[in-house]
Amino acid sequence: MRIYLDNCCYNRPYDDQTQIRISLEAQSKLYIQDLIREGKIELASSYMSNYECSKNPFIMRRETILSFMETYTRIYISEKSQETVETAAKEIMKTGVKFKDACHVAAAIYGACNYFITTDDRLLKYQSDQIILLSPIDFVSLKEVSDL
Repeated sequence: MRIYLDNCCYNRPYDDQTQIRISLEAQSKLYIQDLIREGKIELASSYMSNYECSKNPFIMRRETILSFMETYTRIYISEKSQETVETAAKEIMKTGVKFKDACHVAAAIYGACNYFITTDDRLLKYQSDQIILLSPIDFVSLKEVSDL
């Protein structure tokens, strides 16, 4: 099983944990990271992931996230694929998805991911027959994940 985590997902553990939804999403995301570390799930990331993370103004967060991606990414969609990814992203944008988000989804599809995991409610409304978009909570609730 191959997944792609978008930037809001990576940053969820750093958000205000006093809100129950944020706390549950953060715990789910950390569980997903454990599954990735254990090799039970394959992580894909992209040039867009690296770009967005590099813009994080919090040095510790930025370095921690980039280190995790560097260590555990098994499929990397590089700048060499940028034209293909951004052409696909333009089609996705026709549904109202913003450019960076569309690039993430297109990269995940290009990388043959089964699931795209995000905490972005607007992005979760996007439907595709090429990839399944889920929140971290919904992903860890899947039977195939609980059986890992």
